[in-house]
Amino acid sequence: MPATSASLRRARALLGTFVEIDVTDAHRCDAENAVEAAFSAVTDVHRLMSFHDPDSDVSRLNRAASSGVVKVHSWTYAVLKMALDVTHHSDGAFDVAVAGAGRPSVGSTAQADVPQSTAIELLADDRVRFRDSAVKIDLGGIAKGFAVDRAIAALQSRGVRSAMVNAGGDLAAFGPDARIVHIRDPRFPDRLLCQVEVSNGALASSARRFDPFRSMETMDTAVVTPSTRLPTGVAHGATVSALTCMVADALTKVVMVAGQQAAAPLARFQASAMLIAANGAIHTTPDWQGVHQHAA
Repeated sequence: MPATSASLRRARALLGTFVEIDVTDAHRCDAENAVEAAFSAVTDVHRLMSFHDPDSDVSRLNRAASSGVVKVHSWTYAVLKMALDVTHHSDGAFDVAVAGAGRPSVGSTAQADVPQSTAIELLADDRVRFRDSAVKIDLGGIAKGFAVDRAIAALQSRGVRSAMVNAGGDLAAFGPDARIVHIRDPRFPDRLLCQVEVSNGALASSARRFDPFRSMETMDTAVVTPSTRLPTGVAHGATVSALTCMVADALTKVVMVAGQQAAAPLARFQASAMLIAANGAIHTTPDWQGVHQHAA
């Protein structure tokens, strides 16, 4: 009989960050096996959706989908479907497709009013076709959240009753007890801005970049404004709470680009958000809960 454990914490370098799995209730199940299955799910998502791996679904689509139909894994298809849905309901503030030969930047598009993702056609049986030979896709703004969701599903399917999966700030948790998550101030990354309770849901953040090994000074965000293809200047950072991490991950980019105009897509996906605007003002949706400001 496999050994069981009530709690277990493991971390691995995956998805360009550290993925941490914290199991707090694994009675009557093999916790080590469950955690391995969760890491395996994350690895599978990376293998399927990596922009750089020439054998990934994303690379195969970028090479061949403009000249014919390409069949992809059901997971890749599901992520594309959600990405297109978010694009539609955000008026293009989030777009996984761009024109050009270089590496696409998540959220960018060649035309301000016509998202390039309109060139992506989803067909039956997990098949995909591009209507424009110039379009390439990059799922980097949504796949990490999906990987967290798949890790959560792997843990639950193996009998784990309470756990949290955190992939560099994109996280989800389940179980009877809420988790307390601390959010950094995107203007001053060495300070904590607030704490949020996460219970049977997900949380994701986007913010200005910084290198803690060099300086706590922040740099431009990696989130790009669709109309300009330049880093957004609307916000320093955004945090979104949603039912799934895939949705939360994508919507952080919408909030970073659209600011307070993101209220409609947030409501459409049953999500709430906190925005730190470029002028330093902190805005929250009416349903944002569980935030306690730290002293400056």
